[in-house]
Amino acid sequence: MSHVKAGGTSKNNRDSKGQRLGVKLFGGQKVHVGEIIVRQVGLNKRAGKGTSLSRNYTIHAAKDGIVQFNERRVRLFSGKSVKRTEVTVE
Repeated sequence: MSHVKAGGTSKNNRDSKGQRLGVKLFGGQKVHVGEIIVRQVGLNKRAGKGTSLSRNYTIHAAKDGIVQFNERRVRLFSGKSVKRTEVTVE
């Protein structure tokens, strides 16, 4: 037999680490090939000239240069036109 009274089960003991998402290099900063500019879930910011988009929507620098953020209009599948931020390296 047990010599300790039964304890209740804990249901709220799970926690995951943060994903460290967000903008890593801001406009006007120098960037080298392959550096991460933006980590994101989904296509919030678009990859423009001088950048590449990976499978998890991370935007990398495709060449050396200076990071720029520009607003541009994008047409959605429904036909609606919305503003989105475009990341470029010049």
